[in-house]
Amino acid sequence: MTSAAHLDQALGFTITSRHARGRLVRLGPVLDQVLAAHAYPPAIERLLASALVLAALLGSTLKQANGQLTLQAQTENGVVSLLVADYKDGDLRGYAKFDADRLAEQGADPTLFGLFGKGYLAITFDQAVSGERYQGIVPLEGQSLAQAAEHYFFQSEQIPSVIQIATRHDKGAGCVAAGMLLQHLPEGEVGRERLHVRHDHPEWEHVQALAQTLKPDELTDDALPLTDIVWRLFHEEEEVRATDPTPLAKGCRCDINHIRDVIGRFSASERLEMADEKGIIGVDCAFCSRLFPLALDSFVAH
Repeated sequence: MTSAAHLDQALGFTITSRHARGRLVRLGPVLDQVLAAHAYPPAIERLLASALVLAALLGSTLKQANGQLTLQAQTENGVVSLLVADYKDGDLRGYAKFDADRLAEQGADPTLFGLFGKGYLAITFDQAVSGERYQGIVPLEGQSLAQAAEHYFFQSEQIPSVIQIATRHDKGAGCVAAGMLLQHLPEGEVGRERLHVRHDHPEWEHVQALAQTLKPDELTDDALPLTDIVWRLFHEEEEVRATDPTPLAKGCRCDINHIRDVIGRFSASERLEMADEKGIIGVDCAFCSRLFPLALDSFVAH
């Protein structure tokens, strides 16, 4: 039985003496709610669970309210043609599009290359208050989404990073997925070499070695508070500061009124082409697998 007290939350921490910062995320019921909308095979469940954890790890670093982090992995000829997960103010949603027949040929535990082939990973940060938007795109390289994201930070941001993600699926007890992001801060002290250009800096090598002792079973242990993980790894450091946990929730943003407003911007003739023989326009939300029916006569003629 899972312990809800230590699930569906993100925890931030900093190791001031080592110029390092980190995030821990563990998902439970939220993950089950997202996966319940689709009958995904186990391999796709694990992939989407990892993407949701990664989106929460990165999205929870956003400082401005209403900011959004979007993670997208895509390929033209892979088994998985599209993987999307995003985070906004603690809300998560995700979706995967794949070829079931080709997936079956990959076996029970396909590799990242087996799923995507030569794909790419795009990570987009949208800051709602300032209006700033930043996107980085890198090849999908490595054995996992976590390794692909490490490559993203190495290539696009030049920030040394460790990312670990683990998933657990207990029969009859739902899914648990968790992860840790640890980074060397890009700001150096005045007069010093900028830390982010030194991937072999002794401060970073030390915390990196400690982080890599974290076991998958510890990450997904819902009886273990996230703060205890930080303590286990870094209790010998001079000072470790932890934030209050951020609650996470399933947050598909499909809304009938918003959809009606979007469809209403089309001309009457265009709406007529969208409708079926009964005069119904069906709008499908891929994230939550819901169909929103809109009658043609519900739109006010202009």
